[in-house]
Amino acid sequence: MTQIALFSSGNGTNAENIAKYFDKNTQIEVSLLVSNDQNAYVHQRAKALNIPSYSFSKNEIMEGSQLLRLLSDYSIDYIILAGFLLKVPDTLLEKYPNRIINIHPALLPKYGGKGMYGDRVHKKVIEMGDTKSGITIHYVNDKYDEGEIIFQSSCDILPQDTYEDVSKKVHKLEYAHFPRVIENVILGNR
Repeated sequence: MTQIALFSSGNGTNAENIAKYFDKNTQIEVSLLVSNDQNAYVHQRAKALNIPSYSFSKNEIMEGSQLLRLLSDYSIDYIILAGFLLKVPDTLLEKYPNRIINIHPALLPKYGGKGMYGDRVHKKVIEMGDTKSGITIHYVNDKYDEGEIIFQSSCDILPQDTYEDVSKKVHKLEYAHFPRVIENVILGNR
C-alpha cells in the first residue's frame, strides 16, 4: 500500500477531500497530516478522520531532520501539498524526488511564485481581466510553482465575477480533480 502524507497550513478543505477520496482505497492510504501551524483547523479535520497530525515550526521544517524521521516512521511514499504555504526544503526534495505534488489555484505559469496563494491569486485574475482561471497540479521543485506540470483544468471567468466567484469555481475544480490526479500519478496512469 502506498502511504501519503498531506501537508497543509490552514483550513484543510482540500486535505479533507483527499483523505475522504482515499478512505476506502486498497492501494493508497493517507497516513499522516503535517502542518506548520499548530492552531490550523486542518488538525480538527484530521482528528475527525482519524489521521495522525503533527505540527512543526518553520525552522524545524527547514532543518528537516525531525520531519524526515516522522515521514520515515510512517513509511511515507508521497507528499501532497494541500494548501501548504511554506517553501519545501531541499532535504525533502532530495528524499522525495518527483514524489511531492502541489496544487495551485491558477493556470501556471500565470500568478505563481512566493506569496501567490488563495484569494491573492483570485484577486489578481480579476485585476488583470482574465477570462479564464483554473488549477494546476504539479511536481514540486526548488522554486515556487515552477515544477513540471502534471495536470491543468480551467473555468470561465465572466465579466461580472468577483474574486469570491473565481474562488468558488476554482475550488470546484480542486475537489473534482486533485484526488483523482494524485491517484493516477501514484498508480502510474498519468
